[in-house]
Amino acid sequence: MKLRKVSQLFNTLDPSPFRESDLALQAEDYIVDRALELPSNIPIEIVIHLPSDELLQASEFDIASTIKDYFGLRRQAVSREMGELFKTGRLSLVVGLAILSVCLLLGWLFGQRMREDPLSQILTESFLILGWVAIWKPSEIFLYAWPPIAARRKLFLRLSEATVVLDGKPAT
Repeated sequence: MKLRKVSQLFNTLDPSPFRESDLALQAEDYIVDRALELPSNIPIEIVIHLPSDELLQASEFDIASTIKDYFGLRRQAVSREMGELFKTGRLSLVVGLAILSVCLLLGWLFGQRMREDPLSQILTESFLILGWVAIWKPSEIFLYAWPPIAARRKLFLRLSEATVVLDGKPAT
């Protein structure tokens, strides 16, 4: 990553001290995009090219620890997000299974009590469909929603463990 100033790395609207600053959105996007291009089995090295005068002002340890801490915090946030997703999924599953059970029971009762005609068949099928729709959300969560979040968490872990190197010679 080639920068003119160290401040380009950080969110200038963030009032936090330098060590606790958020990365600028463009810097985070750039780092994350480049990390996604790398194979997942190799360690990540973030090389920041700065002009010599900026390099003298910047402490390599401060920048490295700030970047690592930022991605560590992002990993924790994504972990919380995944925990909330699974909590929602468990609640949705309980509610969905209860509704599915009631709908199947009602459909069966309508089928038993009413004579065989189109209306009873429509009601029976409607309850069946409503029951399956009720378990749509937990099915989506447990089958499809969590893997991308887990992948993001893994990426942020890799970035929080990355080697950060400051280079005083501009990249060519």
